[in-house]
Amino acid sequence: MTNKRNIAVLGSTGSIGKQTLDIITEYPDLFEVGLLVARSSADLLIAQARLMRPRMVIIADEQYYEYVSDALQDTGIEVATGSAAIAQAVTAPEIDTVVTAMVGYSGLESTIAAINAGKCIALANKETLVVAGELIDGLLMDSSSVLYPVDSEHGAFYQCLVGERHEDIDKLWLTASGGPFRTLPKEQLVNVTAADALKHPNWSMGAKITIDSATMMNKGFEMIEARWLFGVMPDDIEIMVHPQSIVHSMVAFKDGSVKAQLGLPDMHLPIRYALGLPDRRLASECRKMTLEDMATLTFERPDFDKFPLLGTAYSAARKGGTAPCVMNAANEIAVASFLQNRIRFTDIYNIIEKTMEQAPFIEHPTYDDYVASNADARARAEEIVNRLENRD
Repeated sequence: MTNKRNIAVLGSTGSIGKQTLDIITEYPDLFEVGLLVARSSADLLIAQARLMRPRMVIIADEQYYEYVSDALQDTGIEVATGSAAIAQAVTAPEIDTVVTAMVGYSGLESTIAAINAGKCIALANKETLVVAGELIDGLLMDSSSVLYPVDSEHGAFYQCLVGERHEDIDKLWLTASGGPFRTLPKEQLVNVTAADALKHPNWSMGAKITIDSATMMNKGFEMIEARWLFGVMPDDIEIMVHPQSIVHSMVAFKDGSVKAQLGLPDMHLPIRYALGLPDRRLASECRKMTLEDMATLTFERPDFDKFPLLGTAYSAARKGGTAPCVMNAANEIAVASFLQNRIRFTDIYNIIEKTMEQAPFIEHPTYDDYVASNADARARAEEIVNRLENRD
């Protein structure tokens, strides 16, 4: 590469965003940052802007706009706010690659804008495909945009499938650590706290995704994401618990062969791979895996009774339409409520199930349908939370 690749990092102050900037900093001759976007972490965004010197920064939460604007007044960096500004900014002609690391539904609008503008997308926002996989799939077919997965599991699938024919795939094996409650008896889950759930055994992640890992909802999301990324049906994706988080995923082929991608549980690795594509060219000084790391690798089937949201995700994926959108919206409300100590851990399951039972269903939604479905499901989930919060 002779010219620098100009990168937009959406969600720059989150876990994936910060690790992305680590890698960009390692390769100043290959990459430059054109846009940084954060939701509300104003001070960190300011510090990142002063270090990376993008053309623009956007603080999504409008209450912090003046604070960020004043702090960067002497830099010449343009400051904007709001979701519409994000969607507009990713279409800028100088932007080559958009790293979508915003959490939850909020990443959908900007990802669609980037696809319509033909950008290369490093996708770390799985909810985009969970909520609107059919829509995104159709848009990609009509766009020059290329989408590379950043999640370690989907990056693993991608690597295993390089050079392979789609029709030769038999099954995708999606690995899961099992989260912090893998060995905790089911009857004790009702009493776990947010602090308990935030203690992930292998990965350092943001609060929302860590709770999703504890309920295993995150693995359900990843199953739906894989369904759209790799063009397979939900029942062709099987989840397996692998507590060591060394095997990131495997692909079984119709001839009986299986390919696996292994690596240490460090998100710098899949981010590095995604930014380097189409070649594996970003060498690293990070610790390399040793024989000892691979000495004891174990696998087990997930407990669908103990973690019922896995079954919920498969049901939503099979149903399609707005069902996954409703599931995601209810989950975002439930997780936020749990982190605020408004509900119990096991209430998360009930909130999602009840919201999905109540919400209207649209089989072939438009973008506007997804927006309306998301808003409706959030309102219904919030009503359920309020009732649970006020119980005796």
